[in-house]
Amino acid sequence: MLGSIATGQTEVSGFLAGEDCLATLAAMRDLGVTIRQPGATEMLIDGVGLRGLQAPVADLDLGNSGTAMRLMAGLLSGQSFSSVLTGDASLNGRPMGRIIKPLTRMGAAIESDCDGTPPLQVSGGLKLQGIHYDLPVASAQVKSAILLAGLYAQGTTSVSEPAVTRDHTERMLASMGIPVANNDGRIGVVGGQQVQGCAVKVPSDLSSAAFVILAALLAESTDILIRSVGVNPTRTGVITILQGMGADISLENPQLLGQEPVADIRVRSSRLQGGPVDPALVSLAIDEFPVLFVAAAAANGNTEFSGIGELRVKESDRIAAMSEGLRKLGIVIEETADGAVVQGGRFSGGTVDCYGDHRIAMSLAIAGTVASDEVIVQDVAAVETSFPGFSDCMASIGADIRPMPDS
Repeated sequence: MLGSIATGQTEVSGFLAGEDCLATLAAMRDLGVTIRQPGATEMLIDGVGLRGLQAPVADLDLGNSGTAMRLMAGLLSGQSFSSVLTGDASLNGRPMGRIIKPLTRMGAAIESDCDGTPPLQVSGGLKLQGIHYDLPVASAQVKSAILLAGLYAQGTTSVSEPAVTRDHTERMLASMGIPVANNDGRIGVVGGQQVQGCAVKVPSDLSSAAFVILAALLAESTDILIRSVGVNPTRTGVITILQGMGADISLENPQLLGQEPVADIRVRSSRLQGGPVDPALVSLAIDEFPVLFVAAAAANGNTEFSGIGELRVKESDRIAAMSEGLRKLGIVIEETADGAVVQGGRFSGGTVDCYGDHRIAMSLAIAGTVASDEVIVQDVAAVETSFPGFSDCMASIGADIRPMPDS
C-alpha cells in the first residue's frame, strides 16, 4: 500500500504469496498501480504518488484479509474517488465500526451494513482533518488505518493505545521518509507529506514460525533453528509466554532488516508448565493464542488466559473454536467471556472443525502430531491465506501432517 502511494519505485524481497497478500496486491493494481513480480518472492512497485491512485472499475475484493480491509478503509478515505471494499463470507461478517468511527470523525464518509460489517462504501472527494483518537481497544489495524488516513488529512493525526500493539506501519512509514512522532505513547503523523519509495526486505513471519516452534516443543528430542524471523518487540509475546511456561527457546544472530529486528530462533523439546498468563502480554501475542491454547493443553497443570476477548471477533470466535476443538481431542477447558482455563492433558484422536480459520486449522493440526490417534481437521482451505506450503514445511521437520482430498 505504501509503495503504491510513494514517489519512485519500491523493491520488495521476501514477499509471501499467501492469499491475503495476493488479494491486497490485486486491489492496488485495480487502483491503477503497476506492480511487477520478477520472481516468486520479489515485487517492483511503481509508486503513483500520494494523489495518484485511480478509481477502480469494480468492487475491491480483499478475500479473507481483515488487515487489508481496515487499512485500505483508511487509505481510501482520502481519495478523490469513491470505492467499495468487500471480501469473503468470513470477512464480510467481521466488525468494522471500530475504524468507521474514527475515520468519520476525520471527515470520511463510510457506509456499511446495518450491523457495521462489510461491504464498506467509502466516499471520495472529502477533506479530512487531523484528530487525536484514544483507541478503546488495542488494535494495530485500527491504529494503522487512522495513520494512513492521516497522510491525507490537514494537520496532525495521532492515536493513543491502551496497550502496545505491533508497530510495523510506523517503522515502514519512517523507512519511507515519513517521520512518526511517539510522545509518551501518543503516535502521530503530519498530513500532506510525500512517501518515498525504497528497498524493503521482509523478514520471515513470527506468527507462521509459531506453529513450527510449537511442533518442536511438543516433539521428543528435537532441536531446530528457524532462520531470519522477525522479532519486532511488539510481536514477541508468544515467545515470552512460552518461555514462561518452560519452553527452551533462544534468539541467535540478531540483526536489522531495514527498520525491523530479525534473529534466528533456536527451539528444543521442552516440558511445559501451566499457570496464569499475564494479560499485559496479550496485545503482543494476539494472533498466536490458538498456538498457546495447544501449548497449554499439552502442559502440566492448568493455564489461565484472560483479557483475550478480542479473539471472539477474529476470522472465527477463536476462544470458542479452540475450546471446542480441544475438547473433542480430550482436553478439559472452561471458557469465560474474555478467556479460558485450559487443563493440561493428553490429546486423543478425532475429527475437529476449524471454521475456515487458518490459525485454528494449523494449531489443531500441530496438536494432532502428538495425539494418541489420527486427528482430522476439516475446512482447512484458509491455511493458504497466511501459510502456503504449511504441510510441506512441517514435513521437512518430520511432522506427519498431510492434506486430504477436498480438504
